[in-house]
Amino acid sequence: MSWSLLDALRNRPDIVRDSLRKRRMDISIVDKFIELDNKWRSLKAEIDELRHRHNVITKEVSKLSGAEREKKIMEAKELLSEIQKKEKELDSIEKERERVLRSIPNLVHESVPYNCPEGVDSIPIRFYGTPKVWVGHIKEFKDQTERFGFNVPYETIDWKPIGHADMLEIVLGMGDTLKAGEVAGSRFYYLFDDLVMLDMALIAYAIDYMTKKGFRLVLPPYMLKYEVLSEILDMETFKDMVYKVENEDLYLIGTAEHPIAAYLRRMELLEDQLPLLFVGVSPSFRREASAGNRDMKGIFRVHQFHKVEQFVFSLPEESWRWHEELIRNAEELWQGLGLPYRVVVLCAHDMGRCAAKQYDLEVWMPAQGMYREMVSCSNCTDWQSAKLGIRVLRRDMRREFVHTLNSTAIASTRAITAILENYQEPDGTVVIPKVLRKYLEIFSKGPTDAIYPRKKVKRDDKGNPIIE
Repeated sequence: MSWSLLDALRNRPDIVRDSLRKRRMDISIVDKFIELDNKWRSLKAEIDELRHRHNVITKEVSKLSGAEREKKIMEAKELLSEIQKKEKELDSIEKERERVLRSIPNLVHESVPYNCPEGVDSIPIRFYGTPKVWVGHIKEFKDQTERFGFNVPYETIDWKPIGHADMLEIVLGMGDTLKAGEVAGSRFYYLFDDLVMLDMALIAYAIDYMTKKGFRLVLPPYMLKYEVLSEILDMETFKDMVYKVENEDLYLIGTAEHPIAAYLRRMELLEDQLPLLFVGVSPSFRREASAGNRDMKGIFRVHQFHKVEQFVFSLPEESWRWHEELIRNAEELWQGLGLPYRVVVLCAHDMGRCAAKQYDLEVWMPAQGMYREMVSCSNCTDWQSAKLGIRVLRRDMRREFVHTLNSTAIASTRAITAILENYQEPDGTVVIPKVLRKYLEIFSKGPTDAIYPRKKVKRDDKGNPIIE
């Protein structure tokens, strides 16, 4: 049986405790919620009884006169005063209960791995493509494949690939993070020339693919109010990851997922209207406050980037099928780019709080000698819709919360880093994936088959790069 979080907390709290244990989180929050919920329900029952008595007395007053009438009026006033006092208490308890409820993550699906070995945050389930593996990274490659029981064919290269950051700024000369850091701070960038065109081509490619799949294209608001965003995210956890607009009740979005989820806020749908499929295109703004010193060079982990996002509002019984459909869409997009990848299912302790189950698609990065995340694909079941108040009216007149699902299609800057590392030639030329060339023809007046180095790359007898 599939339980919503609120139903489970009230009727099967052991399910929630088990889910929290899988996430390696404190289970005492369940008892905190139950305590608050019992207080809320008890106090609400008291208030309902007082209101009933007040209504009875109010009707009696019209039939009375003299001292008896005055006595009943005074009794009604006292009841009203007591109701107002208890309503304030109820409101306080309700706000605290809601805060606790919103801090409890989604229930972990039974298929999600947990008790993963130390240092393992995800489990590969399939691989695609033939990665180019530099001889100096063969051990690392095998550790990321054979360790999990996969025998992945690969192409050995004896020349050392240049990292995407140096390709961007030194070899191609089409990016500048130093000047961006000076004027805006770390993790910002300038892109120029062919890389700007490549960014636009990637977005066009993803939009073209997804709309042909029947997804409705949407350009959403780039900011949301706190109340709305807090119904989509656990803001206590994410407040250091989103940008707030000073002196405004507005936050910059981290992904188009958030405003698309909010589009049906407080709405009731008919069963025949679902599923609703959207593909959002937007900039994404992320503080990356928790990233520390990771990926400081280049444009892999940055504060702003463009992203095409898949989003589905689904009937509850269909959401797991849609979860597989979304990751398949992402795989087809990245297969079209010709980039070798693996799909992993995240261990329970590493999943986002909204997700009941989460896949990541990770592309092999030859210069780094590791698979890196490009796509995140989550089934959030009714965790978001319950807070947003998005319901479906069934044919038998039952009302349920819809399920929401999201997945990256393409995040442009990460896709560019993957292309720079996977499609570079020994001399620094970057071949453009064939599927993007027709889009580049729209945006670019120059060559669409490759990006050519501005600084020629030579190599020593060991294959190490020498940039002139």
